[in-house]
Amino acid sequence: MSGPSLLSFTQQSWEQVLGKVKRAVVYLDAACAESLHWSCGPTRLLEAVGDPACHLREFEPSALGGGAQQPKAVFVLSCLLKGRTVEILKSVICRSRFQYCVVVTAVSHAVHLTANHVPAAAAAEMEGQPVFEQLEEKLCEWMGNMSYTAEVLHVPLLLAPAAPHIALTPAFASLFPLLTQDLHLLNSARPDKRRLGSLGEMDASTLTPELLLQIRCLVSGLSSLCEHLGVREECFAVGPLSRIIAADLANYGPAKNRRKIAAGRASVVFVDRTLDLTGAVGHHGDSLVEKMLSALPQLPGHTTDVMVNMVELTALQPQEENHSVLAPGCLAQPNDTVAKALWEALLNTKHKEAVMEVRRHLVEAASRENLPIKMSMGRVTPAQLTSYIQLFKNNLRALVNHCGLLQLGLATVQTLKHPQTAKWDNFLAFERLLLQSIGELTMTVVLNQLLPMIKPSKQRASDDYNPEELLILLIYTYSITGELAVDKDMVEAEEKVKKALAQVLCEESELSPLLQRITGCDSSINLTFHKSQVVVDGLFTSLRDIAQARNLMKQFKSVYVPGNHTHQASYKPLLKQVVEEIFNPERPDPVDIEHMSSGLTDLLKTGFSMFMKVNRPHPSDHPLLILFVVGGITVSEAKMVKDLVLALKPGTQVLVLSTRLLKPLNIPELLFTADRLHPDLGF
Repeated sequence: MSGPSLLSFTQQSWEQVLGKVKRAVVYLDAACAESLHWSCGPTRLLEAVGDPACHLREFEPSALGGGAQQPKAVFVLSCLLKGRTVEILKSVICRSRFQYCVVVTAVSHAVHLTANHVPAAAAAEMEGQPVFEQLEEKLCEWMGNMSYTAEVLHVPLLLAPAAPHIALTPAFASLFPLLTQDLHLLNSARPDKRRLGSLGEMDASTLTPELLLQIRCLVSGLSSLCEHLGVREECFAVGPLSRIIAADLANYGPAKNRRKIAAGRASVVFVDRTLDLTGAVGHHGDSLVEKMLSALPQLPGHTTDVMVNMVELTALQPQEENHSVLAPGCLAQPNDTVAKALWEALLNTKHKEAVMEVRRHLVEAASRENLPIKMSMGRVTPAQLTSYIQLFKNNLRALVNHCGLLQLGLATVQTLKHPQTAKWDNFLAFERLLLQSIGELTMTVVLNQLLPMIKPSKQRASDDYNPEELLILLIYTYSITGELAVDKDMVEAEEKVKKALAQVLCEESELSPLLQRITGCDSSINLTFHKSQVVVDGLFTSLRDIAQARNLMKQFKSVYVPGNHTHQASYKPLLKQVVEEIFNPERPDPVDIEHMSSGLTDLLKTGFSMFMKVNRPHPSDHPLLILFVVGGITVSEAKMVKDLVLALKPGTQVLVLSTRLLKPLNIPELLFTADRLHPDLGF
């Protein structure tokens, strides 16, 4: 893609940062480190620093300060410069000997004014950047000399571009659509105001200040992206939280001037993840990358990338299974052309073709290095791939030349050999069976079938489901079923499942980190049966909320397609329905894809359309479609959207954005442990 793109937006932003870091100690927070990791890599940053006495450091309270040999510091932060962030800045600077400090924030000055309660009208009249200027004075004060140099600037480091058509927003990985239980909390916090009857009645004025500010930070970054792409955007939404985000972007004051001069046009469609969690926890995607993300351990501090054990390529002997990974490899290879091409191929192909593609790349690399490769056709096995990778082991030049490719090769081997991958098929079998039963059986029967699968740890075999995996099956079940016919039998069946699950949690030999967060206990010894029952009751409240999530929809009411004489029952992803509706050749007025008006002109158009023929904005009007899934997207969903747009309207470019790249276990985390109404903004 030669024009402006997701990658060029991120790289251009990082170039501004790289221009500031020469001979500086650089402090990064986790979200900015992740953006760097996927766009140009830490090597590029170290090259720009160009001084072995200077280092990259994590921005945290215990971060090392700078000594006499390190007079310059650059802080690269994804958040508002307020509260805890400012305290950490002060702490690090006061115990250092810096004479020059640069602070880069991914949040615009306009949002800093909002965070400091400056009314929009007053903010529009302001000259300069008073919030940044005040902080610059403070930085000099903390450095101990008002004549030292301090600089505070905004650079939109919003995205981690995982591929040309997919980008993620690591700083907003915890942003997730609200559930009915959140509505009850909102109502109880505003006893003197009109009660909200449903999530559909929410607007910006009803949200908590923290959530509203988090949304505004996201909107600020998306506005910068639209500016880079040179487009004036029309905003659309599917779902209650998406509607609030789309309305905020449509009416974002600082965007007015750039929209007037923008040459291009784009449709931005926001979609709430909670409307379809079936796709998020399902195992039907047939994607090697999805299996990699699920099987391999998370790269510390990252929301997407994983650790690849590189010990096979060293002289070290692999120890027992649970040893920690030293100097791990990873999936992101932004500066290695061949590895990057392979990664993009893995994202866009099915499992079987992806594994063959890994073999082809390894064979070609070995041939180029004149390594003694033995060709073998037929099925690709982990042993075969390992034998190819081993050829590079004692050849330093070949290792260096193909380091990125070998990391992806080892990631493939470790995924294929992982017990989690074997279990993937068990999940798939359960999901297929459930799809065929839903039409004929009631939820009561389905829950009764689930009951014998809930086993305490002492009775579980390797192919049985642990409590986390049972939660995934329950989320799948409640999301695909949708609106429930609640009767006495169903309540009884639910109570039996709840009791069995509560008992299993109490008897776990060791609680995983996720189960610790869900139960609030670091060990099952401290988890009484009563407490476990209370926790499980809360889980089922969320599951019922998930089943009702599509009740507000008129058109996208179901993701389940019943079977008939010629076809089996199937799952039809909500995102597929949305994209098909956008590019429906009949161009009907979308029912559930709501257009968010940006000011008086749009309102007048909408008003006139009641009396006369006025073309209302339609999401297929423009050559660029930006689809933003609030709450995460899977690899196979992103591929499906890309392929679908190509098939339905070949000339249209599509960019898929989301808060994170999902694996099934992310959903219990976001559903059952996150405080969706009160994101931690650090103040």
